[in-house]
Amino acid sequence: MEILSYDFMRRALLAAVLVGITAPAIGIYLVQRRQALLGDGIGHVAMTGVGLGFLTNSSPIWMATVVSVLGAVAMELIRWFSRTRGDIALAMLFYGGMAGGVMLTSLADGSTGNLHSYLFGSLATVAPEDVWAISLLAAFVVLVTVGLRRQLFAVSQDEEFARVTGLPVRMLNLLVAVTAALTVSVAMRVVGLLLVSALMVVPVAAAQQLTRSFKATFVIAVAIGVAVTLGGTVTSYYQDVPPGATIVLFTIAAFIALTLAATPLARRRARAAAAGSGDPAECTIPGQQASTAPVQG
Repeated sequence: MEILSYDFMRRALLAAVLVGITAPAIGIYLVQRRQALLGDGIGHVAMTGVGLGFLTNSSPIWMATVVSVLGAVAMELIRWFSRTRGDIALAMLFYGGMAGGVMLTSLADGSTGNLHSYLFGSLATVAPEDVWAISLLAAFVVLVTVGLRRQLFAVSQDEEFARVTGLPVRMLNLLVAVTAALTVSVAMRVVGLLLVSALMVVPVAAAQQLTRSFKATFVIAVAIGVAVTLGGTVTSYYQDVPPGATIVLFTIAAFIALTLAATPLARRRARAAAAGSGDPAECTIPGQQASTAPVQG
């Protein structure tokens, strides 16, 4: 294939696969915890790290990783200790991170042009060192999300129950936040900092249209993530369109398609359940369940 004859496209496709795996893998826990927009907030904070990378002439990915991890820890601390005014503190953190990124990038070279590829993704700028960084970060994310899936599911489903069973709830919550921060760093070269949250959340929401099992939702969401990142990357190459926007639009299209496909099945199940119980009111339950987070381990 022509697309594989270029080094930069081979790197871009590998990065796309890693992003397609890691974003839904951590996203399922964020959806379960009703923190779907956490990735978006971390993306704003990571912009300061990118700006620092430009200013210090170091790797923007590693600088963004450090800053986004610190931001994720700060967000979790705010959630623990500032319940009454936490939303204001988080807003200042998010927008301060965005403003800091723009300011530092401007100080580094007098323009914000270089920042654009990190905000919305870029195929041609995925360097070999970027692939190594993305691979290392992705390996850690997969190790955490798969290796600790039972503990993370328990904490995401019911913190109080997890605490009673003896799980280190605060440490696991912090681990989820840090892992989400690493995922943002993994994805920013392909999808972009401002769009990565969609790839964390939408594949999970799409998978939930078909199943209520946590394991099945996890697998299907990752499969959707890989499919849309690869499809969006290839389309971006041939049509010369932005990769991040293309991937997100493909993801939303997948959600719509699966929702339309699942609706007749949900209605049949509703009619079958109502016929078995004799209670017409039960017809609405399966449809409602299809749109919520998975609750079965």
